[in-house]
Amino acid sequence: MIRVCLAGLGKTGMEIAKVLLEQKDMKLVSVICSPGSAKKGKDVGEILFGEKIGVRVDGSDHLEEIVFKSKPDVVIDFSSAESALRNAKVFSKMRVNIVIGTTGFSKMGLRRLFALSRRYHNGIVYAPNITLGVNVLMFLTNLAANLLNDYDFEVMEIHHKHKKDAPSGTAIKIAGEIAKGLKSAGNEIMEEDIPINAIRAGGVVGKHEVLIVGENDQIKISHESFSRKAFALGAIKAVKFVHGKSGYFEMNNVLNLEKALMDYLQKNNTSRNQSYNRKVLG
Repeated sequence: MIRVCLAGLGKTGMEIAKVLLEQKDMKLVSVICSPGSAKKGKDVGEILFGEKIGVRVDGSDHLEEIVFKSKPDVVIDFSSAESALRNAKVFSKMRVNIVIGTTGFSKMGLRRLFALSRRYHNGIVYAPNITLGVNVLMFLTNLAANLLNDYDFEVMEIHHKHKKDAPSGTAIKIAGEIAKGLKSAGNEIMEEDIPINAIRAGGVVGKHEVLIVGENDQIKISHESFSRKAFALGAIKAVKFVHGKSGYFEMNNVLNLEKALMDYLQKNNTSRNQSYNRKVLG
């Protein structure tokens, strides 16, 4: 049984809490909110379902005490970049593994997360791109950039109007995958050179689109989240992956899409060879 603490109880955090409570191999042992939150002191079950389940929401100003009492194996942090970095120092010192789905970190902030995992030998998954679908988009984008290296690439992303960071961490990661694909084909280009168009409007959960334009045609690769449950399911995968591990990881490590592609190609190639042999050899 994996003991899980949840930091951040916004819309995504509440969806994660619901999905966590459905897991047979996980137990939600504590929930953390900001010190000034109106949810502080309430039972998380009352907030989610209108009935108590025995898990109280506590303020992050008592973080060490909460970890000591609830003894989580893994923390899922969907608070804010500033809070998540501050929390990570405490969790790491107390040898708790962390899944961070929060975006908006600076490059220095990400380096600090990496350093924490090295110093305290806990496991940290940094996953602003926590859904399976958007990771497939990034994988395909990298492949397309390698194959269509004379095309122009642009990233477009839309999120709800309350999202603070623009562009999103996921959009920046997509630009990075484009740059990697182009570099592997011999094009010297930086992540910062890939245009990103960020839109903040309405209640859009999240949409990312890569536009690939040539002289005579264009390709679009698009992913849109209809429900925050997609983030919750990704977080569950990340928890299972990082439990018992040490080191710094990202979502591509959790999903291992390269291995999945290689397995598919090998299986497909074997199937084609068998079909060919049947036809030729009778």
